[in-house]
Amino acid sequence: MGTATGSSFDSDTLRRAIEGNTGNTLLSLYTDDAEIRIVDHNNQPSSPTVLHGRGQIAELLDDVYSRDMTHRLERCVVEGEHAAYSEACEYADGTRVLAESMLTLRDGKIADQLIIQAWDE
Repeated sequence: MGTATGSSFDSDTLRRAIEGNTGNTLLSLYTDDAEIRIVDHNNQPSSPTVLHGRGQIAELLDDVYSRDMTHRLERCVVEGEHAAYSEACEYADGTRVLAESMLTLRDGKIADQLIIQAWDE
């Protein structure tokens, strides 16, 4: 794992944020105008869920971190102003979720994120 050259984006901080109990630290890693696109079974590539700005991202993170589940950063690669990571989550009932993210970084923060996720049904 590593750090983007010339920025403050750090994969160890990303790990602590993802694996924490709230979304607050993770939210602090986004730019004010960040955008997240989410593709999954319910939100196909031609019509993804799109979140604009830290306010909408905060709502998503509040929802996700209010659930009885664990989050684990499995892999993270940082190269210049881009990063990618794999996240594994598990609900208390054993239901699993896998998510892959591709990031564009600006000044060491996440400016754009594409999440592709799948879960047990």
